[in-house]
Amino acid sequence: MRPKRNARAPGYLTASSRRASACVVRPTGCCGGKHGRYRAFSLFAIVIVSGVPRELEETDRRIVTALISDPRASWRELAQRLELSERTVVRRAIPLYENGVLHASAVRNPCCFPEMLVLTLRLKCVRERISAIGDALARRPDTISVVVLDGGNEISALVQLDGPQERDALLLRDLPATAAVTSWTAQRVQRIFPTSDPEHPPAATELNLGQSTPGPARPPNLLEVDEALIQALIRNGRASYTELAAAAGVTAHTARRRLDTLLREYVIRPMTVVDLALIGLKCQALLWLTVQPGALEAVGRRLGVHPMVFAASAVSGPTNLVVAVAAPGHDEMYEFVTRTVGAIPEVMTVETSEILASVKRSGLRCPTPWPQSRGSNGQAVTASTH
Repeated sequence: MRPKRNARAPGYLTASSRRASACVVRPTGCCGGKHGRYRAFSLFAIVIVSGVPRELEETDRRIVTALISDPRASWRELAQRLELSERTVVRRAIPLYENGVLHASAVRNPCCFPEMLVLTLRLKCVRERISAIGDALARRPDTISVVVLDGGNEISALVQLDGPQERDALLLRDLPATAAVTSWTAQRVQRIFPTSDPEHPPAATELNLGQSTPGPARPPNLLEVDEALIQALIRNGRASYTELAAAAGVTAHTARRRLDTLLREYVIRPMTVVDLALIGLKCQALLWLTVQPGALEAVGRRLGVHPMVFAASAVSGPTNLVVAVAAPGHDEMYEFVTRTVGAIPEVMTVETSEILASVKRSGLRCPTPWPQSRGSNGQAVTASTH
């Protein structure tokens, strides 16, 4: 249904004038605004982009894992690393991209863009409206991640805002105007911890900017050509230097030199996007931790490099560390919480919420997670939102 504007609340986007309870969203323009071009950043960049209901075959899984560790590796480099023929790598990898199982992109480091505000939201919703709220949030161009948590009445969303004015509009106007959202918390992302080691990359990683090194002490000086290169790399994380040069209007030599600078200064990092379940990580959860302030940096770094962690961030609020975890199953998740997190004396409290469904990750809409019911004629129908 074509979105309408609510006459009683100008600017609020609703799916229907009859569904005022789902008017969470007031989009800010995908590329509009002072920093609209920064929408590609994500704390949760490993995303579901395919509805393939199975795990990958072992050789495909090895190729995918290698591409996660080194998204821009050449086919020859991958073949040598995996001890496969280059022909086998090409024959198996290219269809994975063409079929949408893999997506090559890139993420920005928000530490390099201090004007940007990144918030993590937890929304308690009327259970019957959870799908409407999830879809409405996913339509917002400033939402990067939208997931439904266990219990089925709570949503976690990551939003990327252009400054205090957008933050205030969301928290003081848009959310209060949404009747189906009964309560919420907002925590500002203050620091992103490294999530991999250069010599021992995890099985899946989302944002390992800086790896074992912190981000830049101050934002780097970016050139006009850099923005064009970044945009091209976001569109295709495996773009050749010739393709990058054409997009930026420079020589291949200049494109390579500037990209090397952007990578060296941790401004951007290529990534491989994949459904974690396809590589055997079927249980995903968000952990909210309260850590002693003096130990927050050390604990964040310690957990960040754990192989099961694909995001770790220091945040404001009563809980000060958010950790995203992916495990093969619930037993492994339990072991992580009790033995890994539980062994850290500076961790005072832990709250674990399993991710039931992903609506949007890394700025990309996921296949619809909402269950369908059957009508009297046996046809699949979606639940009414009226």
